[in-house]
Amino acid sequence: MHPQYARRLHKTVRRLVPESDVRFLLSESGSGKGAAMVTAVAYRLADQTRQIAQTLAEFQLSKDQLLEIKKRMRTEIQNGLGKDTHEKATVKMLPTFVRSTPDGSENGDFLALDLGGTNFRVLLVKIRSGKRRTVEMHNKIYAIPKEVMQGTGEELFDHIVYCISDFLDYMGMKNARLPLGFTFSFPCKQTSLDAGILVTWTKGFKATDCEGEDVVELLREGIKRKEEFELDVVAVVNDTVGTMMTCAYEEPTCEIGLIAGTGSNACYMEEMRNIETVDGDKGRMCVNMEWGAFGDNGCLDDIRTEYDRAVDENSLNEGKQRYEKMCSGMYLGEIVRNILIDLTKRGFLFRGQISETLKTRGIFETKFLSQIESDRLALLQVRAILQQLGLDSTCDDSIIVKEVCGTVSHRAAQICGAGMAAIVDKIRENRGLDHLDITVGVDGTLYKLHPHFSGIMHQTVKELAPNCDVTFLLSEDGSGKGAALITAVGCRQREQEQQN
Repeated sequence: MHPQYARRLHKTVRRLVPESDVRFLLSESGSGKGAAMVTAVAYRLADQTRQIAQTLAEFQLSKDQLLEIKKRMRTEIQNGLGKDTHEKATVKMLPTFVRSTPDGSENGDFLALDLGGTNFRVLLVKIRSGKRRTVEMHNKIYAIPKEVMQGTGEELFDHIVYCISDFLDYMGMKNARLPLGFTFSFPCKQTSLDAGILVTWTKGFKATDCEGEDVVELLREGIKRKEEFELDVVAVVNDTVGTMMTCAYEEPTCEIGLIAGTGSNACYMEEMRNIETVDGDKGRMCVNMEWGAFGDNGCLDDIRTEYDRAVDENSLNEGKQRYEKMCSGMYLGEIVRNILIDLTKRGFLFRGQISETLKTRGIFETKFLSQIESDRLALLQVRAILQQLGLDSTCDDSIIVKEVCGTVSHRAAQICGAGMAAIVDKIRENRGLDHLDITVGVDGTLYKLHPHFSGIMHQTVKELAPNCDVTFLLSEDGSGKGAALITAVGCRQREQEQQN
């Protein structure tokens, strides 16, 4: 109403903050309309929060649901071990012919090979027994070019033998005939400790004339072709078993191995009398579960969400490894991305704009989940991580993204814990014990680097298997050292059999 008031106010503001361009807008019916606006915004936010909570509720598993997963895992374990049910079983329970863990008497020099991806390692492992047990390791890493991974089997094994030859030259050990352990991290059907038939290539390998063949024989033939050195191939080893053996060398109660990283798998010492696919019922043998395929027969469909199904449909092996797709590092980021796309489409995130980044498969690596969920991270830093990924987010967006990541990884840790609870309870019952003390050897980036995964998994095992006291031991260099230890144990067993 005052003729000069507005003009003077505007002029004063301009003089005091010349770097800001301030506009004044006259409110019509401010307080009444404003109150309605506040109510509408609050209502919208409450509805949004409710809908997001509803979406994430599908991932929150009750104790009863987790006990049901444990029970179903037990059923699948039985199917894998049974003679009549093994063929159709999803959890294969493959015998490894590793019949005992290290007892401390292992001694000698061993070669170990580690083939599990695009890098190939050759190791010399010197194991010394006695009062001061030591393990000394030397290794060299070699790249496997893509054309070799996808060429012929002969080319692949010639390349492997070339790498071994180079390593023996480097170590000055061309003339020694060393016992060798071969860590071969692909699905194998073993018929003895030193024979493993490749079931199928994974991880981008496509070398011809290898599937259905014994990889140890292919290696021996490659060594013969080279005619430069001799090796005594004693054992072919899965990385999960290598992890268990490495930890068992430090801790004799370790009789379970777990990989919780890019992939997910477990192994444990089973009573021979229960392994119907192998002759003999004395003692124990390590069984490679290949548990990633748990649920491939549909037994987990009631806990799989639409986002799990979307991840599966867009994967290279649709319908396979369903359990692994819910609890391993390779897939958690993809589940998160699918949820974020859905929430964005519904207008709850990123102003409803689906960016090109969000459309890109594999953009959400597990390391980002680990960073976003870190307790030390303020929301501004979460926003910075999202901006690195090309996602322009508000603080509200960051809160939602953090909640989604936490929900997905929490379920992963819980279902991994339910699987582990099934194993420890089975071992306890196998041995007729009221209470079991046991150690699990663990390897894998998800377990090592994620801020909450290991804690949630431990807690789940404790709740679902209350009669078992389970210790988790982190493996140091499981696959290389483990292969050498299995070779050492194999040599010891061979000597014992020859004496008998």
